[in-house]
Parts: sequence; structure tokens; C-alpha cells
Amino acid sequence: MRAMESNQDYPFAVTNTAAALLDDAGTITAWTPAAEALLERRSAEVCGRPARDLLADPGSWEAVLAQGRQDGQGARDGRREGWEGRATLRHGSGRELEVGFRVIPLVHGPHGGAARCLVLGAPLELVARWRQDHAFTHELFLQGRVGLAVFDADLRLLRTNTHLLPYTGVPVDLSGRRLADFLWAEDAGLIEDRLREVLRSGNPLIGFNTTTRTLDDPRGGRVVTIQAFRLQEPDGHPMGVATVFTDVTDHERSRGRLDLLYRATGALGGSLSVPRTVEDLVGVLAPTFGDCAAVDLAETVLTGGEPPAEGQHPVPLIRMAVAGAEADALRTGTAHFTDPPAAAAPRPDASGPDASGPDATGPDATGPDGPGPDEPGPAGPRTRECRGELVTGLGTRPAGPGGDPAPEWAAAVPGAHSAMTAPLCARGIRFGRLTLWRTGDTPPLEEDDLALLEEIAARAAVAVDNARRYTKERRTAVGLQRSLLPPATAETPALEAASLYLPADADSGVGGDWFDVIPLSSARVALVVGDVAGHGLHATAMMGRLRSAVRAMADLELEPEELLAHVDDMVLQVVAEAESDDSEDGDAGPPLPAGPVGATCLYAVYDPVTRLCVMASAGHPPPAVVSPDGTVEYVDLSPGPPLGVGGWPFEPVERELPAGSVLALYTDGLIERGEGDIGQGMHDLADRLLRADVLGRPLRQARHDVVEGMPPGRLRDDVTLLLARTRVVEAGALATWELDTDPAVVADARHLALEQLTAWDLDELAFGTELIVSELVTNAIRHAGGPVRLRLIRADTLTCEVSDSSNTQPRMRRARNSEEGGRGLYIVAQLSHRWGSRYTAGGKTVWSEQSLPLG
Repeated sequence: MRAMESNQDYPFAVTNTAAALLDDAGTITAWTPAAEALLERRSAEVCGRPARDLLADPGSWEAVLAQGRQDGQGARDGRREGWEGRATLRHGSGRELEVGFRVIPLVHGPHGGAARCLVLGAPLELVARWRQDHAFTHELFLQGRVGLAVFDADLRLLRTNTHLLPYTGVPVDLSGRRLADFLWAEDAGLIEDRLREVLRSGNPLIGFNTTTRTLDDPRGGRVVTIQAFRLQEPDGHPMGVATVFTDVTDHERSRGRLDLLYRATGALGGSLSVPRTVEDLVGVLAPTFGDCAAVDLAETVLTGGEPPAEGQHPVPLIRMAVAGAEADALRTGTAHFTDPPAAAAPRPDASGPDASGPDATGPDATGPDGPGPDEPGPAGPRTRECRGELVTGLGTRPAGPGGDPAPEWAAAVPGAHSAMTAPLCARGIRFGRLTLWRTGDTPPLEEDDLALLEEIAARAAVAVDNARRYTKERRTAVGLQRSLLPPATAETPALEAASLYLPADADSGVGGDWFDVIPLSSARVALVVGDVAGHGLHATAMMGRLRSAVRAMADLELEPEELLAHVDDMVLQVVAEAESDDSEDGDAGPPLPAGPVGATCLYAVYDPVTRLCVMASAGHPPPAVVSPDGTVEYVDLSPGPPLGVGGWPFEPVERELPAGSVLALYTDGLIERGEGDIGQGMHDLADRLLRADVLGRPLRQARHDVVEGMPPGRLRDDVTLLLARTRVVEAGALATWELDTDPAVVADARHLALEQLTAWDLDELAFGTELIVSELVTNAIRHAGGPVRLRLIRADTLTCEVSDSSNTQPRMRRARNSEEGGRGLYIVAQLSHRWGSRYTAGGKTVWSEQSLPLG
């Protein structure tokens, strides 16, 4: 290792460093307690012995001494100043220990050799860490990207790097000075108060932003972020504060522009009305961005028309919205023509006489690299026709012949010193323009401000275009949605149903709410209500797909939880199709915006024979049950995730409903009305159901009273309500027999069925029923095994059911002329109004329905 420099911090200058005293023969003559602790060797054990005995390999003694000879070759007196090295010692426990050591000569012999020396040592890892700390501190004070300062306990500067505060008015030599010596008193006082708190508490100061202004150059100042932590003496007493100053002026300026862009974008998304959209926009821009702002729109936009393409002929504009201190000078409703394509003129040279903003060398310059990474700018390249225009120095422009008068639009506000305008362009069409003025003592507008205005104008153009087309699209969507919904009322043997749908207001857009009443086999009925996420035509189209999917799954006689799982898979496939859509397919036309894919759904199946209602929910609110005794309660559901999430099972819930109960299914628009939480909305719905007297009145009348006070056109979300009054199949209309698995019982089954038809006065159906019972019972005995149950249900149709313990579904096929069997289900299908099969908990049920005789 090299000889230590006299001005370098000494890495062994710590109180617990191990030390040994050696004579000129290399014998240990003294041993410190720290050395005893390091090697676990007592002084009596090592004193008087050669130092080489401490080495793990005594034969490496010459190699250790050679480190000193090599270090001394570079300097004449290197050996006299001492030298450093490293060695592997034998620990008292027998293991090896790598140490770094420093040899310090104490007495010089007659020939320059050391007659006695002091050896300091420490573990090699500790020595390396000392050197890292020294290098870190040294390099930290050399860098110039941030300011670094060390204050004493009285907050006087002890040490700074070369770039503490690189602003005009900061002295070169800051040693011994206080911040108030060169900063404004209020700025210095604010910083010192925070530093005193760090000294007092020891808690570091992180991310404190403040403005610093110098006494010599108080213009606006710079924004700095300060980090500080306390420095302590070895005894724990505070000795000062280390502080890091980071200039974040450009970053804060960029963040301010981004914040304005976000707020303007939010204002544009607040309404789908053209006047309301532009009024909200100018309210954000003035006075935050400019002292006065105005929006002019093409007259045809107000009637829903589309202006001609850019450059065909001048388009008349009407001032639609103004805001700011001088808004009185900009009267709304005034008509004028657009200026000639002045907005397409080249941008003024930033170095010319009309350049805006401070000098590039001033404190507000953004630097040669332009805006920082957080600087807002145009979302994409602007065409020449969609570029804005910036005009500065309005109060100093010459007038008259030979002068350069300001454009008419720029001089519209008295006292304005700078102005800028940007066209509202979307889809290559110019809908109007957005103009901004600054007056008084406000800073003049800059090129960066114009770039931001162009971005806001581009987004405003899209919002205006969307609002212009929205009315037509809404009419289309509402008509489409109503055509996709079932009739508002339904009558089945299981229940009486009445429904109601209210679309959302114009700003929210039509949604994807739907309901359905689906007749099932054996007099059962399915009730469905769902809500697609989002609004618009995509929500309506998705609603139609979901309703069709639910109806198809219901026809397969699936249990509620299984049906929701299959529909969930379908929604996931829709998501996958949307993600895999080839947006570069030229034959497909322009890509459509992504629409909603998630939805909530409640599916319930009511059986009028058992009076049981089984239901499952995919993220949908629970239904309300109005019992015949007048009480209202909500079904205790465990809703699964909404459709489109996938991976989670749905949990069914079974509820017995007395005859005459009213089941109320709804979407969240009925309970989330901005008047409180969902719990309060559900409580209000229960009160509405009782006040509407859903138990004593026809549901087609009561449904309107439930939603009283919620007229269409004023809702933030669609409202869907489905009311169902339950009915039961009386015991006299039901016949059930348990049959043995003996082929001989087929004749008995036919006889039992014929007797029951005679009791019901349905002898006209005897022939067909006899064949149906014969075929179904025969198939169950032949292919299923186990117990067989035959059941007849008389409701609006005659249902014949045969249940067995097999889960194999029957399939109808066309038998060949040479085959004797295979025609049973074909016969059943010909004699039935409809037939099918469904799984049950113990197997399956094959059913057949026949229409009842007229009269």
C-alpha cells in the first residue's frame, strides 16, 4: 500500500483501535486492551514474543515487510512517515482474521532504520468502511449538481461545496456567514427555523420546499428542496447540521403546467353539453393561466352540424364563453369571422424582438435542452393549420402606416401586454378557437405557455366534438337498449312480474342495465337483473350479448352458480377478443374505442312447487323480499366478483318464499343516488316498496310509485326495477310416484298416469302422455338404474318428469331403417310442446311439456 499523505484523514484514529509496541527486532513489548479484544490474546501471552508468531503463516513475515519497502520506494522519507499493509493473523480461537495495519516509527536508528515502532490494527472490513466514508464525503463536496452545506450549532456556515446556491447575490466565500447575510430575511428565517428544529429533536428534515431570494437579485427567486440531518459529537452532543439544497424550480414550473392540464382535462370531461363544456374550460384557465380567456365556436357546432374542412372558406364564429377580469370586454354571443390563417404563421423567433419570457441567461431560463421530462406538451405533432399564435409587447407595438399592428383577436382586451390563441382542431376539422390574454404585472406569455394552450385546445376540440354528436348517439343508444329488453310485464304459473327501466341523464349517457323473466321447465321461472359497467353504445351492445348468453345458459337448466360461471367465461373471452383486435387491419375501418366489459348480475330460480328460490350474485346488490305479513328484508347473499374478473366461484343461496311474497330485483342506480351511502339507499328502497303497496296492488301499477321522484333525464345512472309476486302450484295439481327399477313397472307407470289425467279431466292428452311416460320410464330403468321418480304437474301446461340417479344426459338421434331402437326420444319430441333434461343433486330429470286443451 502507498504511504499515507500528511493531510489525509487517518483511518485508524479511533479510540478502540488495537495497538502494539515493537522493538527493533520485531519483538512485541506492549499490548493494548483493544488488541486483547481483537485477537482474544492476553498481554502476558504475546509480550516478549516475535510479532511474526501472530501471523497465520509465520513464513509470510518477509512478504508483510515487503509491503513497507514497496510503499517507501515512491518517496524518500516514506518509511519515516510510516506505511500501511494487510496481514492474516491467527485468532485466539484458532481461526484466521484479516486485518489492516499502520506502522508508525517512533525512534530512528543511526542508519535511518526504525528501532522501535507502533503498530495500529483493525479488521480489514472496518478499514475498508473507513476509506469508503472518507471517499464519500470527499466526492460529495466536489459535486456541483446540488448544494451541500454544514452549519455549526449557531447555524453559521462551516463548509459548503462550490455550488451551494448558484444564484446572483450569493457570496463566493460563505464560511462563518448566516443565511440572512445574503437571503431575504423571511426566506432565511423560515429555513433556519426548520434547521433549529433538526438540531433540537434530531429528526431529519426531508423534502422541505421553499423559495429562496437573494438580497441582490430578488426577482421571483428559486424553489429549492431542503434535506437536513443533525451532526453529533462523540459524546452525543449536537455539533451542527448537514444540509442539501436542490434547485427544483423548473420541476415545480413543469408540475404547475401539468396540474393545469389535468384540471382543464377534468373540466372538459364534466359535461356533454357544448356550452357547459366551454364554460367550465375558461373557468379553469382564468385567472390561473391568464387574466382573461375566451372560446369561440363555429355556428354550425351549436346546432349539431360539422364545420367544413379547414381552408375551404372562412367559418363564422360565435363567442360562447368568457372568464376573467376583463370579461366584460368580450361579450358572448357576438358573431365574427375567423382571422385569415394567421395561426398557421411561423412561430416568432425566441431571440427576436418579439420573443417572450426572460433572457436565456436569467434565473427563469429553462436551459438549452428545453422543457424537462415533466413538461406538458402536445400529445402529438400539430399540423400547420392547428398551430397556435403568440403575440407579445401589445402595449408597445407601433400603430398607423408602416407599423405592425396587433391582430384583431389579440387587441380585444384593453391593457393586455401578451395574448395567444390556439384552434380547436379534431379529425382535421376546426371547430373554433381558444384565446388567452395577460394584463397588468403578470409575466408575459412564453412559447412553453403556447405549447400548453395547444394541448388544452386539442383536448377541448375532442370534447366539443363529442358533445356535438352525443345527442344523436344517445337517441340511438336508448332506442337500441329498449329494443333489447323484454316486455315490461309477464305472467307465468310461478309468478306475476312487472319491470321498469329509466335511462340516465344526458351527461352520464345510456347504460347497460337489463332484466329478464325466463320460463323454465316444471313451471319454474328464472329472474335476472344485471348492470354493465360504463355507459354508451358499447354498454348497450354488451348488455344485449349478456342477456342472450344468460337466456342460452338458462335453457340448459344450469344451477345459478354454474350459469354465472359460464357467463363469466364468456365475458373473459370478450375481453380477450378486444385485446387481440388488430388495430392495423385496413379493411376493418378506423378502430373503435374500447368499451365496457365488466358487469354485475343476479340470477334467481323460483320453483312454485317447493316455493324455494335459489339465487347467486356476481357483484350485484341483494334482492329485497316483501313478505305477506308486510315486513321487508334483504336476502343475505355472499356476492362473488363481477363478471369479467374470473377465478372465483359463485355461492348459491336458497330461500323459501311464502305464496304472495314480492321479490324486488334492482340495479345500483336505484340505491346510489348521491343522497347517502348504499345502506341508506337500501333502507329508502324498503320504505318505497311498503309505501307503493306492492302486496295489495297490481305490480304494473305499483312499480311507478316505487321510483316516484326519479324522473328520466335527471339520473346519473340507469335505474332498473323488477318486481315479482310469487305463486304456488297447489297440491291437487301435482302427482308424484316412486318406481322400482323393474321393466314390469312401466305398465304400472302408464296406468298411474292415465288415472291422474282422468282425475284432472285431461283425457284428451291420454294417448300422448301414455307414450311419453312409457318411453321416459323405460329409458330410466334401462340406462340409469337406481330409484326412478315419475311426476306430473298441471299448470299452464302438463309437465311429465322422470328422474333417476344417472348424470348421463339423453341425446336424440335419427335411427336408421334397419335399427329397432333409438326412436324413443324422437317420439317424445313429436308429442311434446317442448322437452329437455336438467341435472339435479341426485342425478338428472328428463321432462316433457304438452299444451293443455282449449276450453
